[in-house]
Amino acid sequence: MKNLIEISKIVTKKKVRKIEIFDDHSLKHKNSKFNEFYEALMANKFKNDRDASAFLYGCSPTDDKYRQLKSRFRKRLLNTLFFLDVNLPSTSNYDRAYYSCNKDWTLVKILLSNNARHTAASLARQILTIALKFKFADVIVNCSRILRKYCSEESDEKDYEVYDQHSKQYQNVLDAEIRSEELYQRVIMNYYKPPSKNFNLKEKIDTYCEALVGLSEIYESPIVIYNMYLVWAFRYEMLHDYDSMLEVTNKAEQYIEENPRFYRDEMLATFQLKKMSAHLHLQDYKNGKTNAEKCLQSFPAGSDHWFDFMEYYLLLALHTENYVNAIAIFTEAVNHSKFKKIDNQIKEKWKIYDVYINFIIESQADKYPILKTQKKRNFRLSRFLNDPILYPKDQRIFTVLMVIAQILFFIEKKSFNAVTERVDRLKTYANRQLKKEEYFRAIQFIRLLQQVIKAEFDVEKLSNTEKYYQRLIEQPFFFRGLISELEVIPYDKLWNMVLRKLQSMKY
Repeated sequence: MKNLIEISKIVTKKKVRKIEIFDDHSLKHKNSKFNEFYEALMANKFKNDRDASAFLYGCSPTDDKYRQLKSRFRKRLLNTLFFLDVNLPSTSNYDRAYYSCNKDWTLVKILLSNNARHTAASLARQILTIALKFKFADVIVNCSRILRKYCSEESDEKDYEVYDQHSKQYQNVLDAEIRSEELYQRVIMNYYKPPSKNFNLKEKIDTYCEALVGLSEIYESPIVIYNMYLVWAFRYEMLHDYDSMLEVTNKAEQYIEENPRFYRDEMLATFQLKKMSAHLHLQDYKNGKTNAEKCLQSFPAGSDHWFDFMEYYLLLALHTENYVNAIAIFTEAVNHSKFKKIDNQIKEKWKIYDVYINFIIESQADKYPILKTQKKRNFRLSRFLNDPILYPKDQRIFTVLMVIAQILFFIEKKSFNAVTERVDRLKTYANRQLKKEEYFRAIQFIRLLQQVIKAEFDVEKLSNTEKYYQRLIEQPFFFRGLISELEVIPYDKLWNMVLRKLQSMKY
């Protein structure tokens, strides 16, 4: 009762008239500008403030009425974060507990700032019990400090020593976690840079790996252990040692299985996606399919993780010429009810997959007769071939991939003038807009297509192709999720498909 009295006094003095949040009740008022704003955001209707202000008020982003709405809307969204439903079936116990601990920790700080120290200490004890179970070092240190201070004020020496011990022990664990995070962040910060710019990482990643192993042997922290496995996985991926990468990810999965308290969706998804990447680069469809089907059961269909796995699964099927399976994977993904809500850039990638799948059905039916039985999607070839195709600069590889697809279709149709026109466009891209290191493989493929034009589509007249093809072989396909590295069909395989088609035209 003492705690309730403390809380009631604070609320009586400082309560607000109304808590503005987005809940099911408030979202039923369809005529509200707040709800109109919210629904439009969820439907991906806005790219910037100009789009939003024009949609809501027909004004500029600097107009006072839009700026006021945006400010109040933001505040309402932030308020709603305190009332998230973390009891959804898809939320892990670890994530649910961490969210609850941090939300309650905010309450502890509010109580202390309002001199409700008895209630604050009581709540801190509850938080500490949960934090110790899940080894939340940062939460344990914070609560132990508060409780240690409270015990000193209450002259409770026995409990003071308990909280002091927790504080000292988990401060060391927290320091180790912060160090492990630093090492992981140093890897991430440099990992996606072009090879010539990440020499620093190549020189130091072995040191990082060994340091993380040392930390994991001293501290039983899930954060330290996760970071250790992640950095080792990145190391082997950088070395293109995919068998060792699989070994690391398997160990990480085993750790997750043996420590269900520390299960986290994000971590499991990361390791399983790394496994899919390894199978993709090894061109191992059999084991990749087994892994994909297992992974897809780990996450709800239609979730972001589910679409990530479907994409890697699709690429694996396409790269290993399991085309019927690729069509099935593609169809399942794009027909899902939540496909319309995924990020626009991801949606654009699936449009590109759609084009290439239709090309495969068109061009490979003789080699794979079963493709003739595959129903074509709603794909209008004439519209696609007449599409000028121009993506924003940050998505220029999409332009390249789509123009290449046009070339492939035009070769099938023997429309050589159109092929020449598209290759000239790609030549301009290769010379002026594609960075040599970042788009190395794409540039080599474009150079090969240029040789086709020079040979006037006569395979026997082809020359100067070996060096470009050899460059593709020497620097094999390497995809880490960056759109600049995307190859729907590896360029070396695509080149052989082009050659076979041109040879068949001679006879």
